Amino acid sequence: MPAANAASPWYKHLWPWIIIGILACSVTLTLSMVTIAVNHPDNLVNDNYYEAGKGINRSLDRELLAQTLLMRASVRLDDVTGEVDLRLSGNSQPQTLELNLISPTQPEKDRKIILTRSETEQGRYLGQLSDKVEGRRFVELLGTQDDHTWRLFEEEAVDHEKDLLLGDEPLQGAEDQKK
Repeated sequence: MPAANAASPWYKHLWPWIIIGILACSVTLTLSMVTIAVNHPDNLVNDNYYEAGKGINRSLDRELLAQTLLMRASVRLDDVTGEVDLRLSGNSQPQTLELNLISPTQPEKDRKIILTRSETEQGRYLGQLSDKVEGRRFVELLGTQDDHTWRLFEEEAVDHEKDLLLGDEPLQGAEDQKK
């Protein structure tokens, strides 16, 4: 390519092509990022933050009820059979319990297990897990006492080798509501 001079057309100069290339790359990258953002929205953002804030107070009421009832639970997950064995102690023995294993960042990994009370053994609840669950999870146990729902909620490292203990940690966020 011969050297360009001031009288030659613009397209024979190097700098306009460099500037056009930079602009074309930035437009292409911007369109790619917009496409990714539209097709994969962030599911961790809650649009209705006011309702979520009111829900925190309801959760604290349920956790305070569990604390008042002296609820404690030990959960064992069997990775071979998928059986969930829960031992419950305290002043409530409902017919069924709901155990939620909630992933902090991936909702498709959340698991809900309905546990039924054993007819032969006091305080024992059994349920079935469809697949193996491991890693950090929020573990939520819901039960009822006199038409009121109580809740045990803790962050645990789920491992099939050890039991999960619920109700053994102090209640967070309700320091001013203690009786």
